[in-house]
Amino acid sequence: MFENKHLPTICAISSPTGQGAVAVIRVSGNDAIGICNKIFNKNIALAQPKTLIYGKILKQNNEILDEVLLAVYKSPASFTGEDTVEIFCHGSIYIQQEILKLLLANGCQTASPGEYTMRAFLNGKLDLSQAEAIADLVASSSAGAHKLAMQQMRGGFSKEINALREELINFASLVELELDFSEEDVEFADRNELIKLIDKINTLIKKLSDSFALGNVIKNGVPVAIVGVPNVGKSTLLNALLNEDKAIVSDIPGTTRDAIEDTTNINGIVFRFIDTAGIRETNDLIENIGIEKTWKKIDEAAVILYVFDVRDIQDNKFHESYRKLKNKILSENKYLVALANKCDLIYPDQPLVNNEINPLIGISAKNNVGISQIKELLFNYAQKRMQNSGDIIVTNARHHQLLNNAWQALNRAKNGFLEKLPADIIAIDIRQAIRELSSITGSISTDDLLSSIFSRFCIGK
Repeated sequence: MFENKHLPTICAISSPTGQGAVAVIRVSGNDAIGICNKIFNKNIALAQPKTLIYGKILKQNNEILDEVLLAVYKSPASFTGEDTVEIFCHGSIYIQQEILKLLLANGCQTASPGEYTMRAFLNGKLDLSQAEAIADLVASSSAGAHKLAMQQMRGGFSKEINALREELINFASLVELELDFSEEDVEFADRNELIKLIDKINTLIKKLSDSFALGNVIKNGVPVAIVGVPNVGKSTLLNALLNEDKAIVSDIPGTTRDAIEDTTNINGIVFRFIDTAGIRETNDLIENIGIEKTWKKIDEAAVILYVFDVRDIQDNKFHESYRKLKNKILSENKYLVALANKCDLIYPDQPLVNNEINPLIGISAKNNVGISQIKELLFNYAQKRMQNSGDIIVTNARHHQLLNNAWQALNRAKNGFLEKLPADIIAIDIRQAIRELSSITGSISTDDLLSSIFSRFCIGK
């Protein structure tokens, strides 16, 4: 399927499904210009590349279907690397379908999901990680996700991977050279220097791999669990953060028995808020199931908002439960924020301070007091994590797995050196690490892999 020879000319609607003011139909392939000439009233073969031409789409009986603009791109200076024509027509669903029918009748084939981007990859216009970044860019729903996708699409991640791959290839060449002279027992490189090189490369790989935890939450939303004992205002807080009545609010303890989730965008970063069942000892079977889910959500969350009634701040039992939760959360490298709710009841005009509990925000979820402060704290937390993570952040689960595989292979190679194993055994692991990194950018790829990746794209891209 992916042999880059005699590929048919393809067409598809690249604008969103449905009716709008303008629609875009993309045609790409060796016969793109010739096919479009058959349905257009002007000879676009004579057009200068990257120009817009105004004219009419004609039916087979020369009846005018629509007045359109055509953008002409000639190989190799196009997105796909092939001759490409983009037709900007009126957004009528009827017009779009009729133009598609004309293109198909004159030799085009319908594009598969992601086929334009696949052709750009096959024609060397971008590597595989950049191609995957295009899908992320189309799907981005926040400034943070958009920034990461743009960074990867511009090739920052690819350059990092290719640099690591080149170092590994140079490294492997020394080991492979020794294999050619194995009978003479010759060493072409100092073993200690090779171990140092493995450590250096693996440190960089590990840094990239570890950045996936951040990249994944920025791409899909930073998970924030709202926890606390029953009836302290967790559901009211969720509604205030989302600015809608998402959760049922009641004075009856234990109202929330399942996790309720929704997202909101704070200054370009998506946060996924999770309202959980109140943590307490109870004989209610269903409520206990909800409490078990609460602990699971705490494990999954990056940020924990611990809500308590401000009137309990002097209570020893409260402090004991807070310390227990804090020790658990901090040991798992999560961010814990304590929220003293109903603060207007006893601290209407003064800030709430407690040296043992930090950070601590006094709020009134019911009256929308302190909500902007919570959002500011969450945004600053996410921004700080992004700044501390370095220039490259991994967002793709496939890349994360391949990086981990390469890291493990290099660890095996290092142990092989330490245990003085034969060079041919060590070379196997080094080659494996090179293959894993090469699979990220598509230097090594299979038809099955490409099918899996590009099938997730939308049609027209």
